[in-house]
Amino acid sequence: MSASTPPPTRADRAAYIDRRLAELYPNPGIPLDHTNAFTLLVAVLLSAQCTDKRVNLTTPRLFALANTPEKMAKLSVAEIDAIVRPCGLAPRKAEAIAGLSRILIEQHGGQVPRTFEALEELPGVGHKTASVVMAQAFGFPAFPVDTHIHRLAQRWKLTSGRSVEQTETDLKKLFPREHWNPLHLRIIYYGREHCSAHGCDGTKCEICRTLFPERKRPVATRK
Repeated sequence: MSASTPPPTRADRAAYIDRRLAELYPNPGIPLDHTNAFTLLVAVLLSAQCTDKRVNLTTPRLFALANTPEKMAKLSVAEIDAIVRPCGLAPRKAEAIAGLSRILIEQHGGQVPRTFEALEELPGVGHKTASVVMAQAFGFPAFPVDTHIHRLAQRWKLTSGRSVEQTETDLKKLFPREHWNPLHLRIIYYGREHCSAHGCDGTKCEICRTLFPERKRPVATRK
């Protein structure tokens, strides 16, 4: 693809993005440190309105005490809160972690459930968190949409961006199902490293310049 001949359709843009990101990030790792499905679930819950870096600095102390629902349920909300407070939104996150740990023991045999429905019934677990766990813990095709993906999908004209839900629906239609799990990680990494909220306005990074060489003005995106 040359800069003077951008792909004319949304599907063509998606195909180029899929191919280029696979070249840039052939084996994208999960940015949240974890050792099992439960610790991943807790880490994703803590990442709400918090950076992955901060979560990874916080969870080693928590997981040293409790890396299973059974161990976590033995901690008080106050004990969990004291550890996870740097991640923000405490004690709500602490209450959610304590509550979901008890539910996992009482209703799921101490195991993280493998369905969206069961996951989304847990305290503090929304669709995005459930999608990350389904994709990264269990390998189920999902397309979790975070702020980076929501922003880039708009900059690249893959969605109207009217809502996170709409962005997820649009991206699932554009990209092969078997690519969803690594692709959502690749977009996140690219959004952090090259097409960040302030580092690129839709006219500066490689992909933006390649897809839209005639674009001169910053692109406003919905949150």
